[in-house]
Amino acid sequence: MSEEARAALSAAGQLPDAELDLAEVALQFARVDTPDADWRAARDLLSRIARRAVEEAAADPRADAGDTTRRAALLSRLLHGEFGFGGDAETYDDLRNANLVAVLERRRGLPVALGILWLHAAEAAGWAAHGVDFPGHFLLALGHPRGQVILDVFGGGAVLAAPELRALIKRIEGPKAELRPGLLVAMSKRAVLLRLQNNIKLRRLRAGEVDGALRCTEDMLRLAPDHAGLWREAGLMQHRLERIGAALQSLERALELEPRGEAAHRTRALIDELRNRLN
Repeated sequence: MSEEARAALSAAGQLPDAELDLAEVALQFARVDTPDADWRAARDLLSRIARRAVEEAAADPRADAGDTTRRAALLSRLLHGEFGFGGDAETYDDLRNANLVAVLERRRGLPVALGILWLHAAEAAGWAAHGVDFPGHFLLALGHPRGQVILDVFGGGAVLAAPELRALIKRIEGPKAELRPGLLVAMSKRAVLLRLQNNIKLRRLRAGEVDGALRCTEDMLRLAPDHAGLWREAGLMQHRLERIGAALQSLERALELEPRGEAAHRTRALIDELRNRLN
């Protein structure tokens, strides 16, 4: 079952970003991580969410015509109200919060996992929406004629204006932090999915599970085969696991993709060190 899911991830890795099905790819990541879970029931629930989003959008002409406030309220009513999805503040670091099958079963998850469900519903309704790469807390943006409306899906879809965003960045980065350019950068679908999996990778590294973190990174590379940073991370983990040949291959691939800059300089130094160890 895991190999079938990994093949699906590799196939998705060949697609342009616009053609990626966010929820379906996240489902494949979950299948790899928990092959015995009921992923078919999860897929059925994703279909139900999409159908209900279409029905609710059709029943609200103002939302369907572009009223962003009504779109935000509709999505909140659907996902937070009807389906009961919300943030898991009590067991935030539980790995299940980043596994879409478990999130669909428990109705609880991390901001980015919940965000994928909101983006899935918005896309089904035909509405412009994207993830926002806010530090430490994934947000969602709905298209608006004068810019975008920012939502906190972890908090049930609360709309965040400048004062709320300022309070959020201070909570994450400290009392001296302020809003600055680049905080509300739109994310590609691929970036959203990598952020989801990054949560699993980091939690495994914190637990000392380097082998598990490496497997997660290798699966991320199936989706993003030209991501230099991931190749570099894979090489560093392989180095820690004393897999010197594999580490060299990964680091050399990172250097091919990103031959300049400080990271490339450090990568060359490590490659030289590993080659000397093999001599």
